[in-house]
Amino acid sequence: MVSGTEAPDDVAVVALLARRARCTGEPLTLLCTGALIAPDVVLTAAHCLEIFGTDGAYEIFLGTRLLPDPEPRGRFVRVARAVRHPGYERATHAYDAALLRLARPVDESPLQLPEPGWGSLEPGVSVRVVGFGDTKDASAPSGQRRQGELLLTEVEAGGFRAGPSPAMSCVGDSGGPVLVRGARGREVLAGITASGDVACRKEAFNVRVDALLEDFIHPFLAGRLEPQGPVLPLESLCAAPCTSDAECPSGLACESVAEGGEARCLQPALQEGDYGAFCSEDAQCGAGAVCARLEPEGEDACRCFTPCGRAPLPEEASGCSGAPGASPLVWWGLGAWALALSRRGGAGACAARRGG
Repeated sequence: MVSGTEAPDDVAVVALLARRARCTGEPLTLLCTGALIAPDVVLTAAHCLEIFGTDGAYEIFLGTRLLPDPEPRGRFVRVARAVRHPGYERATHAYDAALLRLARPVDESPLQLPEPGWGSLEPGVSVRVVGFGDTKDASAPSGQRRQGELLLTEVEAGGFRAGPSPAMSCVGDSGGPVLVRGARGREVLAGITASGDVACRKEAFNVRVDALLEDFIHPFLAGRLEPQGPVLPLESLCAAPCTSDAECPSGLACESVAEGGEARCLQPALQEGDYGAFCSEDAQCGAGAVCARLEPEGEDACRCFTPCGRAPLPEEASGCSGAPGASPLVWWGLGAWALALSRRGGAGACAARRGG
């Protein structure tokens, strides 16, 4: 947020991160911002999921300061399901929206969705934006929740544009809320940040939330996560193949690493392996094993992970040099491709891109 101020009271504004697989030594990777719209649902931008896809591993952060490391001021929750709006167009940012189902509900009050008679969007109206993004100020690092005022300049059926007044949304603010004072005096979630000019000085395009309600948000809110039945034991995953995610312990997915091979319960970043004793650091796990993270936090979130057949563990991704907090922050949430490539053995360079 350029020219923004701290936002300690905006507890329903969260950060979206690539989920961490290790319990020590893994940098935080901020992808985007999000808006809590139900105790277990977050609304964000669709392009925030383009690098890792809807099946990627994500978590959210609730708090005021995620970066710089090493002491985030808040807590983490795993994302259990992610979906993009079916009408999303990358080139134009039309319907640039996604919904995240959390693995467990949180106790913060969600933001108010627009209801019939809530108010209107017109050029000249002041709006408030909140996000964890770039400030264009070296003395004010990204990864801290900030707010700022923008002024509406143009309103369309599916979105609206806004200019600085004096703040401006920027890198990492994508998916964050655009709030308008409604007819009843309460702030309403009128939009989410989608794109803007590269310098974060002139204009931001925002997706209208009221255009997403009927066919996207309301049906998703009416759904629930399927209850998990009997699961495979954590300590015998190398020997026990799976047929569906429902058979896997919390935080793992049923996937086949080799084409045509048996599917196993695993985290993609760690591949196949068994989970043993609780741990807090790699040194507690012995040779050939690491302390792996099954859930974002909690005393029992970390267990010693031993690869099947004690195969070599993948090297930890180093991220992009020069990014704040040793974590690749992204332009509107899309610059994390280097992390994905490094985990897959691809190129190690970094590039920033605007919008989608």
